[in-house]
Amino acid sequence: MEASCISYKNTGYFSPTVIDYIDDVAELRPFYSHRPDFKGFAELLKTKKVVADRKVLVEVLLEQYARIAESDEAKVSPTGGDLEGAVIKQLLSPSTYTVTTGHQLNIFAGPLYFIYKIVTAIKLSRQLKEKFPDKNFVPVYWMASEDHDFAEINYTNIGGKKVHWWYEASGATGRINPDTIRQALNQYKGVLGMEQHAPELAAIVETAYTKFDKLADATRYMVDALFGKYGLVIIDADDHRLKQHFAPIMAQDITEQNSFKNITATNEQLEKLGVHIQVNPREINFFYLAENLRERIVFEDNSYKVLNTEITFTKDELLTQINQKPERFSPNVVMRPLYQECILPNIAYVGGGAEVVYWLELKSNFEHYSVDFPILILRNSGLVIPKKFASKIAKMDLHGSDLFQTADAIKKAWVMKHSQYNLTLTEEWRELNAIFEKIKLRAYKIDDTLAPSAEAVQSRLKHHIDNLQKKLVKAEKANYHTRLEQIDHIKADLFPKDSLQERTENFGLFYVKWGQEFIDELVHHFEPLSFEFTVLTE
Repeated sequence: MEASCISYKNTGYFSPTVIDYIDDVAELRPFYSHRPDFKGFAELLKTKKVVADRKVLVEVLLEQYARIAESDEAKVSPTGGDLEGAVIKQLLSPSTYTVTTGHQLNIFAGPLYFIYKIVTAIKLSRQLKEKFPDKNFVPVYWMASEDHDFAEINYTNIGGKKVHWWYEASGATGRINPDTIRQALNQYKGVLGMEQHAPELAAIVETAYTKFDKLADATRYMVDALFGKYGLVIIDADDHRLKQHFAPIMAQDITEQNSFKNITATNEQLEKLGVHIQVNPREINFFYLAENLRERIVFEDNSYKVLNTEITFTKDELLTQINQKPERFSPNVVMRPLYQECILPNIAYVGGGAEVVYWLELKSNFEHYSVDFPILILRNSGLVIPKKFASKIAKMDLHGSDLFQTADAIKKAWVMKHSQYNLTLTEEWRELNAIFEKIKLRAYKIDDTLAPSAEAVQSRLKHHIDNLQKKLVKAEKANYHTRLEQIDHIKADLFPKDSLQERTENFGLFYVKWGQEFIDELVHHFEPLSFEFTVLTE
């Protein structure tokens, strides 16, 4: 594929706050630690305090990977050992750091940006290794296995079809048994077909969703099959030992409500800057987690209660429970990042636009708990243009960057450029305007009160001239109706529902066509620190 780039600002799909962050607007600097560039990483690496327990982290990861070992093909590292195991064991070294991205457990990897997040983390890890060769950088995919919003992950869109897992689920999604996914699995494989690399991907998803009794393990298998060879490590933080490391902060935050105070104060500052707040903290930012249960903890009537249950605690009982069974406490969206940074030796977080903005809300809470704030990296975004569309775009004398405009704007520009007639009345208006300037001067000399009347007539005429130009363009559009219809088809396919391709379309059919080379191309072309939208054309 060939790659070209367009600024995020010019796509029209990214918020002003994200653009301001990329552009290093001074007002946002108090809300993050270091700039997302090599200089920023050099500064952070000099002062980075790792609070993670590396030994426990490696122990947990090796156990989690053991669950997929029997179903997985043997992967061999350059040194002759197990690839994942070798990479995981690097985390024992004080000179090894992680570059993390996180996402929900969307079935079949959800929309393309699921893939793009991981590719960005992989590419950034490689570039950091080149820049700082005395250190190691491990890309990590953090599975949001404790998230309970099943409706957000139980479908994917592929080839214009919505594949839906019809199931009533409750509790943490990572603990769901995927044994009821067969209908969705068959439908997904049906869309893949049998040609090219379809059997390869079909085998991956078949194994993932039929050989494991937890969605977290199924997701780990699938993501590992796609990205294991790039050294990606996948973590499920729903673990007693990892939560035990975080338990002191959980106890303190639930009883003192520090995150609520800190983040609320920060949000007030951000709102004054015109930032659209992504998440609002609660007084208690933790859920109670049990089998088929993930419910908020609240403080009412001088006791701690789990909503929609009969479970209550006194303060002492709560603290005992956190100490003995920390796995029953699950951080919400504003505390999950802090948990992540406590259990990983992390220096960067790769997220989408909304994630970058909500992380800006969190820095004061990190400072309160004396945990280093990672460098925020806006994940790479991409538009993949297959050959059949690339040839149409070329014949229409368009470029990939043109496609980010509305269909009407593209059509107007195309007609203005290709019509055999001059559809702009700029020169004609310039001549009329010169005449009116003479009329206005004459009217003023005769009676200075007539000047406004002359200006009003001039303004009305300009309005009519503009309308006439629009009618000329509209008429010429009708003459090119067949050609312009292609623009509608191209936009509908590459920007489904007038949204970015990456927010809707699954990666499956691209993998069918190119296989693992599709991932290779993404890794090759994505530039995490360039902060430009990548258009990939076959």
